[in-house]
Amino acid sequence: MTLEQTAQGVVKAVVIHNGRLLLVEQPDGSDLPSGFPEPAESAEATAARLVYELTGYLVDGSSTLDAKAAQEYPGSESGAAVVCRLLTEDPSDGARLTPEQIHWVPVAAAVDTTPPGAVRDYLKGHTPV
Repeated sequence: MTLEQTAQGVVKAVVIHNGRLLLVEQPDGSDLPSGFPEPAESAEATAARLVYELTGYLVDGSSTLDAKAAQEYPGSESGAAVVCRLLTEDPSDGARLTPEQIHWVPVAAAVDTTPPGAVRDYLKGHTPV
């Protein structure tokens, strides 16, 4: 994904730890931590920054999910979804969200509420049988 493509859409962070997915409260309900990249910021760096700023958790943006989702799933959001690995199990102080606004939900429960696309496909592959 080029910087130009990343700058055109929202970057979503997909953080799975111990079978649970990190969600944060948004105005329209809980969703993945997400936001816009800074100038010249990669999708992976954006995801790591957003998770830290919103929740205080330190993560690394390890890989970007398949960008073909917009073509495969008409109506899906443009942008990137980045899989992040949790580096600290305890959040640092100074997060924008309160602990009550940060949720760890079982991946299996999140699959059904996630819109069709690359994130949902990824979550299906990480759901315990």
